[in-house]
Amino acid sequence: MSKEKKQPAEKPQPPAISQSRPQVKKVVLAYSGGLDTSIIVPWLKNNYGCEVICMCANLGQDEEMEGLEEKALASGASKFYLEDLREEFITHFIFPTIRAGAVYERKYLLGTSFARPLIARRQVEIAEIEGADAVAHGATGKGNDQVRFELTYQALNPKLHVIAPWREWNIRSREDALAYAVEYNVPVTATEKSIYSRDRNIWHLSHEGGILEDPWREPERAMYQLTVDPQDAPDEPEYVEIDFVEGIPKKINGVAKGPISLLTELNRLGSKHGIGRVDLVENRLVGMKSRGVYETPGGTILLEAHQALEQICLDRETLHYKELIAHRYAELVYNGQWYTPLREALDAFVDVTQRNMTGTVRLKLYKGNVILVGRKSPYSLYREDYATFGEEDVYNQHDAEGFIKLFGLPLKVEALLKLEGVRRGLYEEPDYSKFKRD
Repeated sequence: MSKEKKQPAEKPQPPAISQSRPQVKKVVLAYSGGLDTSIIVPWLKNNYGCEVICMCANLGQDEEMEGLEEKALASGASKFYLEDLREEFITHFIFPTIRAGAVYERKYLLGTSFARPLIARRQVEIAEIEGADAVAHGATGKGNDQVRFELTYQALNPKLHVIAPWREWNIRSREDALAYAVEYNVPVTATEKSIYSRDRNIWHLSHEGGILEDPWREPERAMYQLTVDPQDAPDEPEYVEIDFVEGIPKKINGVAKGPISLLTELNRLGSKHGIGRVDLVENRLVGMKSRGVYETPGGTILLEAHQALEQICLDRETLHYKELIAHRYAELVYNGQWYTPLREALDAFVDVTQRNMTGTVRLKLYKGNVILVGRKSPYSLYREDYATFGEEDVYNQHDAEGFIKLFGLPLKVEALLKLEGVRRGLYEEPDYSKFKRD
């Protein structure tokens, strides 16, 4: 029986440019040099027929930056920008968030959240410089990052077209992406794919995917890349002092440091002692829950120190109200609402609270723990002589009786009304026998 001769497979042709897509002449792409953003370059050219400019932001991710320009140009980009945004990232995004005390869902220090608006803002600025009419990003259609990028685009230049390939293309796997790279001669380094999705900058390193998708499973030791296992951390504690000026850290152990060197040193100390590991199942903005493991060594130290100084520098009412503000601030940052009037207004409130936040905090680092051991400030509201009640001119203990009576007046009135109600038969008489001792 004769077999039909197999015909050679036809070479895939570039998809035709859809008439339903906006007409784009030039696009600025947020580029990392990884597989996804590398193949986005030819994909944009094939599907939009546009010029592509790549912009890579250096936020302290410690990845190799050399060769990225050549790779971007070889992938089809017409121009490449490498932007060192580390200092701006720390001073204009990290420090304001620390001063606000913003922590998402009690644990997440927002390392990826406030990085995206900065990258997106620089894209918009380069689009203006280059006369581009569109911006693009490599965020997926399931995560928060797409929102953070695109809210920034809308806030800063709503006239720009926004292209999100993951919401358009039919690439669904790493194999699909590699095949596309081969087809269009995109240079790709052949390395083994990690089972984790990671994002790193000078503030943190996040891990998602792999075995973490089962919230019952413990993260494997080999997953962590910044911090040593607390069990393997030094057996001797290490002390560190951090000086603040108006809520901004300026010195470590008495040595003045710029933003980059200060955070780098705190990261070194925190990593050495296994500090800053967080395992969190968080509520994503898009509606689903997601498990993430974060390493934020220096940031964890810095937040603890800042909160310690606020204990002595802020009055009770301001401190308590600021805790409410911190929760809302964290939501704004997590949801990508950095460039909003509300965030600016909250910053104005925080600025006032930080006027007297100048002083020194002493911490002990030991096997994954940041232990507060001392704080002092020339603006401290804590006075030892007042706290010990030893000075009658400041605090007369007899005054407490009247205060307690007034403070408890609503309780007293309610109790009297209930007793009157019992007399009139409106309430049952309280049964106090259940409170008696056997």
